[in-house]
Amino acid sequence: VNQQLQNRQGKHLQRRVSLLFQPVRQTGSMTAVAQARTFIDDFNAKYELAHEKFEDCFWGTKMALSGEYSAELLSETKKDMEDLLSDAETLAKAEQFMEETKDDEQTQKILKIIMRTCRCYTMPPEVKVVREETAKLESNLEMARNAMKLGYTLADGSFVEASSVALRNKLSTESEEAVRKASHEGLSSIGPFVLDNGFLEIVKQRNRLAKQLGFIDYYDYKVTGAEGFGKDKLFHMLDGLQEGTRPIMVQARQEFAHRYGEDALQPWNMPFKMKGSIVKQMDPYFPFSMAVERYVRSYAAMGITYSGATMNLDLLDRPKKYSNGFCHWPRVAWLKPDGTWQPSTTNFTSLADPTAVGSGLTALNTLMHEAGHAAHFANIKQPSPLFGQERAPTSVAYAENQSMFLDSLVGDADWRAKYAKDKSGNVIPFEILEEEITATHPFTAVFQLRAMLAVSYFEKALYELPEEEMTKENIMALAAKIETEIQGGPSSRPMLSIPHLVSDEASCYYHGYTLAEMSVWQTREYFFSKYGKIVDNPQVGPTLCEAYWQCGNSEDFLAIVEKLTGKPLSGDAWVSHLKEPVEDKVARSKKEYDNAIEETAEEDNTTDLDLDMTVRFVDGDLLIADSSVDGGILGACQKFEEYVAKRVSES
Repeated sequence: VNQQLQNRQGKHLQRRVSLLFQPVRQTGSMTAVAQARTFIDDFNAKYELAHEKFEDCFWGTKMALSGEYSAELLSETKKDMEDLLSDAETLAKAEQFMEETKDDEQTQKILKIIMRTCRCYTMPPEVKVVREETAKLESNLEMARNAMKLGYTLADGSFVEASSVALRNKLSTESEEAVRKASHEGLSSIGPFVLDNGFLEIVKQRNRLAKQLGFIDYYDYKVTGAEGFGKDKLFHMLDGLQEGTRPIMVQARQEFAHRYGEDALQPWNMPFKMKGSIVKQMDPYFPFSMAVERYVRSYAAMGITYSGATMNLDLLDRPKKYSNGFCHWPRVAWLKPDGTWQPSTTNFTSLADPTAVGSGLTALNTLMHEAGHAAHFANIKQPSPLFGQERAPTSVAYAENQSMFLDSLVGDADWRAKYAKDKSGNVIPFEILEEEITATHPFTAVFQLRAMLAVSYFEKALYELPEEEMTKENIMALAAKIETEIQGGPSSRPMLSIPHLVSDEASCYYHGYTLAEMSVWQTREYFFSKYGKIVDNPQVGPTLCEAYWQCGNSEDFLAIVEKLTGKPLSGDAWVSHLKEPVEDKVARSKKEYDNAIEETAEEDNTTDLDLDMTVRFVDGDLLIADSSVDGGILGACQKFEEYVAKRVSES
């Protein structure tokens, strides 16, 4: 696969890399608009090349592919891309053309996004040095983290290697408390490791950079670039949600302890007590090997398409692979100056273990989430790749809103009535869903909300620490303090095990999940109010595409949510969900389940699905299946299912 990618993409990048820093062409006889268009075309071409080269290296490094991938090369390609975006002359020219082309709306629109993007990266030379030094530290830490020997120690002293995903899965499915506790200790070992391998210096360097640029701290710098407003405004919004849901969290913890005993509040016990037995009962109805096909069928039924995109899926866990799922775009979707359409190429990864109980449901959640990102970015129809790239000034909340809305469907009773089936085609019984609702609804949603908030409040406190107080001991104590203050006690997912913290592009990012979840429930409320359903509603895809996707970052996140839903963004719909009585949720879910069963009986289970995309299943360097040559998407899914079955039989 790596060689194919190099043959298809790498050669033309190497031949044309010298274009990256060629000066803008000057043509004195041109009109201002024509000169501006020439400048724009040159810049777009240079950016597209630099972006693709960095993303190819990012993928190769994170996936531990064979070839000449390294932390040094990743830093170098990132520097090349950011050098282009931070070039002061480019920004000055864009500002000049902005003044000279006020009567040309399209030109103004593109110049505006060039200026917005470049301002996120432009910095004085001495600050740029700090940025480059930090990028090297980040790359080195991530490479060290990927190579970390992670796992848990049994009572007999033997060590069992396991990825962070496998360790978290143990907390939900392992019946022996001693193993769950050991797994939690394995997760907890990540914090001291990253602190010993450069994270302390990274935090200091990030803050130095931000303060030299005039920001309060690094969090203020990141949120301003991505969301367009500062840290103070963000936490004014989060404070209201934090304070408003605290009584719900306190009550839920009290009820949890009353139902399962005080020991259930131990971080290694909470996931299992909530859903351990349920996960095992549900497992046969979410076979991992069929997860991709079910996501594809669900999206197709909602009218979601990918505008000619290619998606590379690397779904299986393996040693040295990056420890978090992500979706990136080496080729960004955009409308070129001659009117031709450039489809996106998506690199999409997760860390599934097909042999683990619950792996199928986890895979479906990941697929519905990351494929939502892919659908969103595949359908951005704007005249520059800058509108469809995922970094600043693209709003984190905007990006996550799309994926989280679509992954929320996996928990809906009507979705499960249609898509949660065992390998013989039997639908999951409602009795299992009712047991899950009774066991989890009073707890899971509010605990997840508080866990999201905790990450943002931790990073806020982290970057507010005076530099002289940034020690390993202080940061570990701070993490424990925030977990207790926001979550009510130690977290099942130890704060410092969260990979977003150490990653440049994902640091100071978690607030986006919180704002997006507010939007998710508000958007769900809109669809239910207008159509009465979301699952298999063919209006969903076109509506999302028109209202949320096509604009890219050309419109403000808060504005597009209000434009679609008719209301300013708030947490009202989310809090209403948290407060729904269990018996009401059971009754509503039963009605939705029964209606979906009736609909399913009348449907044709078509084998001809067209999402207007090419899917390539890979496992590291190995190409498993390609829908363009293996009988379409369902044919590629079949080959993937066969590959997974063979891998399981050999494990």
